[in-house]
Amino acid sequence: MIEVTGSLKRRLAVWLLLTVTGLGALLMIEAWLSTHRAAERAFDSQLEAAALTIAEAVQWQAGEPLVEMPAAALQILATHHQERVFYAVLDADGKPVSTNMSFTIEPEWRERVADAPWALTTDFDGTSWRLYGREYDSAGWVSQEPVQVWVGHTRVGRQALGDELFERTLSRFLAMVLLAGILMAMALRVALGPMRRLRRQLRHRDADDMGPLDARVPEEMRELAQTLDHLFARQRHSREALLRFTADASHQLKTPLAGLKSTSELALKSQDPADWQAALLAVHDGADRTSRLASQLLSLARLRHIGEAGRVAPLDIVAVLRECVLDWAGREVARDHDLGLAEMPSGPLWVRADGWAIRELLGNLIDNALRYTKAGSEITLGLCQYRETVSLYVEDNGPGVPFEARERLLQPFERGGRQDTEGSGLGLAIVDSIARRLGGRLSLSERSPHGLIVTLDLPLCDPDAHPASDPDATRETPS
Repeated sequence: MIEVTGSLKRRLAVWLLLTVTGLGALLMIEAWLSTHRAAERAFDSQLEAAALTIAEAVQWQAGEPLVEMPAAALQILATHHQERVFYAVLDADGKPVSTNMSFTIEPEWRERVADAPWALTTDFDGTSWRLYGREYDSAGWVSQEPVQVWVGHTRVGRQALGDELFERTLSRFLAMVLLAGILMAMALRVALGPMRRLRRQLRHRDADDMGPLDARVPEEMRELAQTLDHLFARQRHSREALLRFTADASHQLKTPLAGLKSTSELALKSQDPADWQAALLAVHDGADRTSRLASQLLSLARLRHIGEAGRVAPLDIVAVLRECVLDWAGREVARDHDLGLAEMPSGPLWVRADGWAIRELLGNLIDNALRYTKAGSEITLGLCQYRETVSLYVEDNGPGVPFEARERLLQPFERGGRQDTEGSGLGLAIVDSIARRLGGRLSLSERSPHGLIVTLDLPLCDPDAHPASDPDATRETPS
């Protein structure tokens, strides 16, 4: 049963969208940080230029520094955001020489600026400020003492510039995301094009068309296309085998039915009761042969519905073999043959199999040996245990089968060229089908000096894994 678990196209789109969104979020964070760092550097450069301009305006008068604030410094500090600005010039003792507000410069700040220029962010009067301090050596007529120049302004302009730069970056990024989305949709459509073409080809394919696919697929779909080709090839072989089997079965059924019709027509034309008696016997024998053929055809059909060997209960093949040999030894058809058992294992051997299937398999092997050997021939059945397998064998001292004909004997309606005996050629085909269903292997070999050995290897199982009772043990074998 096919269960739809979602759209592959939608799944790919979601994963691509999540990937792009994650990367976009990281890029936006980096863009925000970068734009605000750029704004910080730009305004810090203004503070540094303003401090330098103020330092150049410091003069000494009567041994005291004197500052006449240049207009250029104020113009540098002023921006169109109407920020508040601060400047202060401190003497060597940290006393203000000139300042525009009561901004407290901490002693540790002055100590740090004495070593190198320094910029910091601080709060004053409920507002965030950015300050820059630098110490300059000023030469007077009487003394030479350093002075510190401090400048600063509120951070409104910095935030506004950073936000403006980020908005421009964001607009460009959104345009790129939109373009990427369109390109991604087109890429998905192009990438899934071979799958759509393959789907259309399969949809418009005739039900009787089992030929190989004629399609161009990318590397990722090569295994799928090859799997479909293998499936079509198996279906083609199965269909051809079914057609051959149906034709052979029709031929095999037609021959005895034609004989029955001819016999009955001849008997109807005769007025002699002896002719009627002979016709009835011929009809009875033909009905038996036809009934057996129909039973074997039914067995082949039933094998298609046998459960897997791993799903059935363990079966003692030793007990089943003894039971089948005793049953066949007492039948009329075996009275002219030496049918018996070889030395058997002392304990049970468990395999996973249906009871009726094993009995059908043994029945066909014994029946074949009885049919294709002369009266007085020896037919022996036995078991050999190996590590994880058990070998069931049936050997006879009959004429045997040529090597080149042994493989064909496993095909339906194949009799190995023997037309001197009655039979349909379905026995070994049924045995081979049962063996494959049970996970076993059937092989044919020569018996010295003459004869045939049919061997079936089956895997052993643990009888404690499931209950040892066989639901089919008492079911009758189709006859």
